[in-house]
Amino acid sequence: MPAAVPATTRNARICPNCDGFAAVAVTIGGRDTRGRLRTITAHCPACQGLGTLPVRRVREGARA
Repeated sequence: MPAAVPATTRNARICPNCDGFAAVAVTIGGRDTRGRLRTITAHCPACQGLGTLPVRRVREGARA
């Protein structure tokens, strides 16, 4: 007899603009005095660096 399956929650939707990779390090060229690459962090403007979008609520009776 199979075990009871817990109720699943709705997963957050992955952002279509960044595919879940919301923050990236971009090299700006050159190296600092310690020899490390100079980088800046860029965040996805659509999800504000979260990687997910809120789950859309479907309103019953709504028309397209």
